[in-house]
This record gives sequence, structure tokens and C-alpha cells, in this order.
Amino acid sequence: MKLGKIFQRNILIAVGVVLVGIVLAVVWPGNGLVKNKKNQVILLRSGWQVENIGDVAHTPGFLALAEKYIPEAELIFWPYYGLLPESEVVMLKKRFPKLAIVQGTLSEEGKASTTELSEAISKADILVHNSGPSMLSWKEALLFKKMTGKPYGVYGVTYGLYGTPENEALNNAAFVYFRDTVSLDRAKEENIHCPIMEWAPDAAFGTDVTDEDKALAYLKENGLEDGKYICCNPNHRRTPFWEHTFKNRPFDQAVYNLNESMKEHDHVPMIEAVTEIVRQTDLKVLIVHEDETELSIGKEWILDKLPEDVKSRVVWRSTKWTLEEAISIYKHSVGLFSHEMHCPIMCIANGIPAIVVRWAEQSSKGYMWKTIGLDSWLFDFDNEEDVKRYVPTVLEMAKNPEESKRITEKARKFVNQRQKETMEVVRNTMK
Repeated sequence: MKLGKIFQRNILIAVGVVLVGIVLAVVWPGNGLVKNKKNQVILLRSGWQVENIGDVAHTPGFLALAEKYIPEAELIFWPYYGLLPESEVVMLKKRFPKLAIVQGTLSEEGKASTTELSEAISKADILVHNSGPSMLSWKEALLFKKMTGKPYGVYGVTYGLYGTPENEALNNAAFVYFRDTVSLDRAKEENIHCPIMEWAPDAAFGTDVTDEDKALAYLKENGLEDGKYICCNPNHRRTPFWEHTFKNRPFDQAVYNLNESMKEHDHVPMIEAVTEIVRQTDLKVLIVHEDETELSIGKEWILDKLPEDVKSRVVWRSTKWTLEEAISIYKHSVGLFSHEMHCPIMCIANGIPAIVVRWAEQSSKGYMWKTIGLDSWLFDFDNEEDVKRYVPTVLEMAKNPEESKRITEKARKFVNQRQKETMEVVRNTMK
């Protein structure tokens, strides 16, 4: 009797071992019988326009952050704007060879206009609405969650510039990061609430694409040497969007009148800064643009207004450039003073000092400079006291490159730490 029980027990143990072996053989990742658990998939809603290299920069910026902090994730880029030039596709594919790009729109009911978009939505573990002037794609974010039951998050937007139609979408997000604390505070005042609602750097701080060949050729052609020139970027009070051909917008007389009425107020200080740099240093000055509409005013509002003894050491960038060429040219300069926002962002991200001028028409985005510790390099040109200190500060940055680099590096490290923290939230939201 005793021997019989021992025999039965041994049989059961043997069967158990066999069953465990079978299970391991089936599920063990290396045996080829089943696939590993799929990588996490991020559907990136980005690409708000292509006429401004700052808007172009949001996409490679976030992709680079995801590559660094969520390297196992699969990335799918879903452009918002109806135009995606082949040059941008080539740039993205060169830098991110595994990137998938899908086109298409969603109907009010959530039906995708293309098969590739439908498949991307089904595949995605999360939709991330990238940095921008607001949560432009709020409708699509809500539809994504309704259709899939999966989360979406917002990474680095401004709030309130175009009204607040996105409030419901913000409240239903897994996380919302605002790129300026003015927006964050306003959202709190308006009772916007979601599990995580904080400040994060604009995704453009992650941008690292370059084109050294084009940049070096341009510098050589125009007599600009590494570390021996500084850049400046004029801007309109409001963007004349009718000059963006693809948008097909009518001429806006009110915007034109505003820009004309403020051009001297906003640019006489820049003209003075360029003049003093040429007269007091050995540097040359390169007039650049972020938006295509700034090309002509670089000549008309800056170059043509300079004293004759200054013009010979000033170069006007007279043709459009790509994002990657621009970054390379900035990296060879000693700094940038700009009436735009995103080229300064890309400069700081790449260790190049950058001064920012803002005004009310640009939204509150400029205040991010205060958050990252660059208060003294932010100028509100609606405040005459700020206008007065502009030229001396630009000169100081140009004359003291080592100190300017130190200030820049401190801000860059602060941004990098926050990028790490916020991308960890993106990763954890997919679990």
C-alpha cells in the first residue's frame, strides 16, 4: 500500500515536470514559437505647419527624447498639417530610420480616412499631442480615447491663445504639460484638472538634427568663420499668414497695419545692437529667419537701416533654409538674439547662448525663459524698461562668450533633467 502511494506521487511529479516543460517551451521568448510582448507604440500628433522651422522642430525634438528615454518604443508620426514636404520626410527618416509616418483625418464619428491611420490608431498604446501654440488637435485626442479606450497625453503646450475649446480634452488627458507657467497657472484658475498637470520644456529642446555640409558651405560662401559671428532674427508683431502660400488665407489689413505700426519700435533696438556689435567687437552679424515671412524683413527692417560703416560686416540670409542647416549654422555662432522663440530654444539645447524678445501677440510662451533660469535674457517689448536694457545685454552676451556659455549650460542642464522626469511619465502611462 505504501509503495503504491509512493509510485502515484512520483507519477504526479513526473507529469508536473513535463507540463512545466511544455509551458516553458511554448512561452519562452527565445524559442520562436511565440512573439515577445509587443513594444510600446506611441502615436505622435505633431507637425502644426512647415513654413516655420520652429514648428518643424517639435517633431524631431520629441522623437529624440523618446529615443533616449523610451528606446524600446515604436514611434508613429501623424502630421496635423496638410502639407509634409519630401525634404522633411527625408530629414526624419535619416535621423529616425524606424519611424513610421501615417497620413489621414478622422471624421466626427472617429472613422479614419486612410487604412494606415486606422491601423496606427489600433496599434498605439498612447497618443501624445506634441508641443505647440495650444492643444490644436484636441478633437482627435478625444476620439482616440473614445475609440480605443487608451490614454492620451499633452506634452508642452501654451493655453488660451486661441480661446479654450480644448478644455474637455485637457480634463480627460492622462497628463498635461504646459511649456510656460503662465499657461499652467491660467489652466488651474479655469479649473482644468487631470492626474498630472505640470510644466515641461517645449519638445523643440530635444531637437538635434544637423546638416554640417550645407552649413559649412554657406559659411564659407559668405565669409563667416566658426565662433566669429552672431545671429539676429527680426519678427512681425503678428505672422502675416497670407504669405504662407499653402494656407491660402486672405490678406489681413488689420494685421498688416499692426505690423507696420510696430516695426520701428520693435526693431530700432535690434538695429542698434547690430551696430554696436560691429563697432565694438570683431564679430560679424548674420541676419536669419525662423518663419519664411521673416526673410524679406531681415533686409528691409534691419540690413537696409544700418549705417554704411556697419553693413560690410553684416550678412543677410536671403534664401530659405532647412531646420537641420539652421541648427548647424547656429552651432558655429557665438549666439543669437531673436524676436522669435524656437530658434533660441534650439540654440540653448545645443549649448549656444540665446536672447528672446516677446510681446503680447506672441502668447505667453516666452516666459519659459524665466522658468529655465534665463530671466536676464528675456525682454518684454511691451515694457519700455525692458527695451532700455536690451542693447547693453546683447552686447554683454557678445563680448563675454565664456560667461554666456556658462549661463547657457546651467539652463540646458535644468531642461535636460525635466525632460528625463517627464518622459518617464510618458513611459509609465503606457504600462
